[in-house]
Amino acid sequence: MVKIILAINAGSSSVKISVYRAKKVGQPPTQLAAAHLAGLTAPPVTFNYSRGSEKVKDQVIKDITSQQDAFDYILQYIVNDYGLFEVSQKDSITHACHRVVHGGDYPAAHVIDSETYHHLKDLTDLAPLHNAGALAIVEACATLLPKAKNIAYFDSSFHATIPEPLRTYPISPEIAKKNKLWKYGFHGISYAFITRSVAEYLGKSPDETSIIALHLGSGASICAIRNGKSLDTSMGLTPLAGLPGATRSGSIDPSLIFHFTHDAGKPSRSSTKEMHISTAEEILNNQSGWKALTGTTDFGKISSSDSSECKLAFEIFLDRILGYIGSYYVKLDGRVDALVFAGGIGEKGASLRSAIIRKCNCLGFELDNKKNKQPVNNVVQEIGEEAAKHSTLICQTDEQFEMARSCAADPKLFS
Repeated sequence: MVKIILAINAGSSSVKISVYRAKKVGQPPTQLAAAHLAGLTAPPVTFNYSRGSEKVKDQVIKDITSQQDAFDYILQYIVNDYGLFEVSQKDSITHACHRVVHGGDYPAAHVIDSETYHHLKDLTDLAPLHNAGALAIVEACATLLPKAKNIAYFDSSFHATIPEPLRTYPISPEIAKKNKLWKYGFHGISYAFITRSVAEYLGKSPDETSIIALHLGSGASICAIRNGKSLDTSMGLTPLAGLPGATRSGSIDPSLIFHFTHDAGKPSRSSTKEMHISTAEEILNNQSGWKALTGTTDFGKISSSDSSECKLAFEIFLDRILGYIGSYYVKLDGRVDALVFAGGIGEKGASLRSAIIRKCNCLGFELDNKKNKQPVNNVVQEIGEEAAKHSTLICQTDEQFEMARSCAADPKLFS
C-alpha cells in the first residue's frame, strides 16, 4: 500500500514541510511537494512552495505568528492543491515525521504516544527555546490528522555514540545522572544525511567513512564522524554550546552572564507556564551572536561588508570553526576522508569556505578556487584540489528527506 509521508521541520522562525510518496518498505520515497514559511519572528512572513513546475516564491502571508499557525496554513494549502492529487484529503496522509531538536535519552526515532509526548514536554526546561514549536505541531497533527502515525526524529539521537569521556561534564556525577546533564549534541538528522550521502559519493560504506562535517547556518555546529558514527560535536547539553550563531553566543565563560546582568537567574519575559526561560538563556540564545555584534542576522551581508563590526564577527566565527576543526582532526588521528560544508552558510558562503581552507592547508586540505565559486548543483560536490591529501566537499543536506527515508526503511514505523 502506498504511504503519504509529511516530513515536518519546525525551526525557531520557520516551518518546512515536504510531502513524500513511499510505495513499499525499504524503497526510498519520492518527493511530491515542498513548502516553507519563514519570518515568524521577523515579519513579513513569506511562503514558498514547489510541486513539479508549480512554484510560489516569497509570497507575503499575513496573520501567521507561530509554528502552529504556519503548519495549519501549509496543511490547508497542500490539501487544496488540486495538482497534488495524492493528497486530496487530510486522511490521505499516513505518516507525520517531526524533527524534534532535543530527544533527551531517546537513542532513535520513536512513535509519539501519550507517554512519549509528555516525556518530550518535560524536556522543554532543558531546551526551552527549541522543542516547543515542534510539540505545538505534534498537538496540531493529533487533532487535524487523527489517522496519521506521528513519529519523532531527534537531532540528539545521532550523537548517542559519543564516548563517555567526551560527553561527560566534570561536575557531581550524582547530580549529572539525576538531572541528565551531559553532552547531547544536535543537527543529528542533518549529520546522518551528510554521512550517508558523502559515503555514497566517495564509493564507501558509511561505516568506513570518517569526516569532519560543518553544519553552518543561523544555528551552527561541527561534528567529528568516525566510521559513520558521531565521535564528538560542538553543541552540548543544549544547542547554545559551541559555535556562535545568528542570535546565540556559543560557548563562553559561564560566569560572564552574571557580570553581564544581575538578573541572570530570574525568569525572562519569554517564560510561560510551559516554558521556564531564565534571563540568561534569553540573552545568550536570542540577544547575542552576529545580531549583537553587527545588528543583522544575515551572514551573507556580514561576509561581504567592509564595516569593522562585520569583519570582527566574521573573524570570530572563523576562529571558533578552526578551533574545532583542529581538535577533531587530532581526535580522528588524521584519518579524515573529507571536510564537508553544509547548511545555508556552508553551501553559499564561498568566502568563509576559502578562509577556512586557507588555514587548513597545513592539514592537507586545498581549495580549488574556481570550483569553490561555482553553483552547487549536486547533493555532494567537490571543491578541493584533486591532488590534495583530503577531499573538501559541499553537501546539500536535506533533513526532511532523511526523516522520510528513515521512516520508509523501518518496517515497524512504516506499517
